[in-house]
Amino acid sequence: MKDFSRGISAGSPSEFEHRFPHEEWILGDNPAIRRVCRHAERAAEVGCTVLISGETGTGKEVWAKLIHRMGQRFHRPIVPVNCAALTATLAESQLFGHEKGAFTGALGASLGVFRAAEGGIVFLDEVGEMPLELQPKLLRVLQENEVTPVGSSTPVPVDVQVVAATNRDLEAEVAKGNFREDLYFRLNMVELRVPALRERVEDIPRFLEYFSQKYAERYKRDEWKPDADTLREFCDYCWPGNIRQLSHVIEQSYVLDCAPTLPTRTRNLADDERLPFYDLNRLRSAAVRQALRATDGHKGRAAKLLGVHANTLTRMLADITAD
Repeated sequence: MKDFSRGISAGSPSEFEHRFPHEEWILGDNPAIRRVCRHAERAAEVGCTVLISGETGTGKEVWAKLIHRMGQRFHRPIVPVNCAALTATLAESQLFGHEKGAFTGALGASLGVFRAAEGGIVFLDEVGEMPLELQPKLLRVLQENEVTPVGSSTPVPVDVQVVAATNRDLEAEVAKGNFREDLYFRLNMVELRVPALRERVEDIPRFLEYFSQKYAERYKRDEWKPDADTLREFCDYCWPGNIRQLSHVIEQSYVLDCAPTLPTRTRNLADDERLPFYDLNRLRSAAVRQALRATDGHKGRAAKLLGVHANTLTRMLADITAD
C-alpha cells in the first residue's frame, strides 16, 4: 500500500519532464502518458497528420503546441481553428480563403486559414463538430495538399501539417453518419489518446506539488502541502474536468487564501471506479471494466482504448476472472 504518511510523494521527474520542463500537462510517469509523448515526438519528427482525442480538460491544445515546437515547422505559425464555431455560410471561406467579389461583402481577397499557415500547422480543435458538408473539402486538402478559394476554379498548393483534436468518439460519430469515415481515417494517421486524470491517478501527487508551487509563487503565499488523508481524498476524486479542474481548484485556494477543497461530487463512484493506485490489481481490473463499458463490450475497441493488443486484453480478462 502506498505510504501517505509524509503527504505528497511525487518522486523524481520523469524522462519527459527533463526534456519538456515547462509542460505541466505531462507531469508524472504514467505509462499511457509516456506512450503519448513517444508518439507525439514521432509525429512531430515526420510531420504527419495527427488526431488528438481525449476528454475536456486533458490538454489537447497543449499537445498540439508541443508537436509544433518539437517538429521541423516550429519556425512557422500554428493556426488554431475552433470547428464548433465555424458558421455554415462562411466556413469554406474561413478555411480556404476567397477571391474579391466571390460573395456579397467580399471587398477583397482572403487567404484563409490553410494558406495563412503555409509551412506551419493548422490545428483543428473540436474537429468532430465540423459541418458534414465541409468535410469532403477538408478531405481533399489532406489528399491533394491544395485548396480552392471560394470564387476561384484554380486550386492553390498548400504545405501544412494538420493536427486535429476532439472530445468525441469519432468512430461512433462515423457509425451515426455524423462524420465521414474516409476523413476519419485520413485524420487518424497517428492518434494521441490523452488519458483522463482518473486514468493516471498515480500522477495526481505530482500535479498537486507542481500547482501548489506554481500558485504559491504567483500569489506570494506559503506553499500548501496536504496531509495523508487529504491526499487520499484528492486521489479518490473522479475529476470530471481533468487537469484543468485540478489546476483551478488549487489556484482558487490561493486566490481566496484558504486550503483547497474538493468540488461537490456529482455522483458516488463504485468501488471499481475509484482506481486507487496503491492497489495495482484493482487498478488493472477497473481499467479493463471501464474500457469495456465505454465500448459496450467491444473487445477490439476496448483494447485500443487501453493501448494493448486484443490478445493481451483476453489474457487480462482471464486473469480478472481467475481473481
